[in-house]
Amino acid sequence: MPYTWGTTGLCYRSDLVKTAPTSWSDLLAPSAELKGKTTMLATDRWLLAAGQLDKGFSVNETDPAKMAEVKDLLISAKKTLLAYDDTTFYSKLVSGEALMVQAWDGWCNYGIADKPEIKYVIPKEGSDLWVDTMMVMKASEHKDAAFQFINFMLDAKNHAWAAQNIDYKVPNKPAMESLPADFLAKFPNMAMPVADLVKFEQLRDVGEAQRDYSKIVSEIKAAQ
Repeated sequence: MPYTWGTTGLCYRSDLVKTAPTSWSDLLAPSAELKGKTTMLATDRWLLAAGQLDKGFSVNETDPAKMAEVKDLLISAKKTLLAYDDTTFYSKLVSGEALMVQAWDGWCNYGIADKPEIKYVIPKEGSDLWVDTMMVMKASEHKDAAFQFINFMLDAKNHAWAAQNIDYKVPNKPAMESLPADFLAKFPNMAMPVADLVKFEQLRDVGEAQRDYSKIVSEIKAAQ
């Protein structure tokens, strides 16, 4: 069952970046002030998605020629990065070690909670639409309890509590409609209309092409 959902975009220090980013190219071909002050997500699909979106491709693109373009772009971008970082990028923004990072919207909210000058933007080329889910394993010995827990969490009141405690949007209309106005004002991306959110493409299973994805990412990270 879907539990949370959201976007991937650019999280940045509005007080330290002269021009607000609007494009993935602001991360992949950064200005002089940002070189060495940016991070990208290390996880294969999101690292590649930044390049795919910048090129105008699908986030599930598998055409070898197009993916070669994505690889070349991301190898070039690597030379300008501070790091690949999936877990501490928002704290790097808070400290000022980084000025702009590729980020999941909820994780950007963690930075905003500590420093309101941090802002989040979805580049003009778009985002992926990611969904975190709850599931019951086939081999589970306590299926009834698991289903009851899922039902409990999807109750509007409890799901709203979760949204406010993890700072992530939830695919539950009554829960989202009950969120306090001051909470939405503090984290503007939480108020994104569903109609805008669902315009983005979900990451899908690319089958055998996943091997190619993994190979491309390994070559990007190994490049000098």
